[in-house]
Amino acid sequence: MTIKVDQEKCVGCGMCAGLCPEVFAMTDDGKSKVIGDNIACAKEAADSCPVEAISVS
Repeated sequence: MTIKVDQEKCVGCGMCAGLCPEVFAMTDDGKSKVIGDNIACAKEAADSCPVEAISVS
């Protein structure tokens, strides 16, 4: 499975990194990036993302 963050949609709220610090980290420009592969946690973060910028497929 693949975890992706749409950089155009991401508003940098940090919800994903707060929920899954082993999967997501915030970059210097305030956006989220994928750093891990915990699919279960990534799906939880995707469901919690206020702008639906995370996809797990």
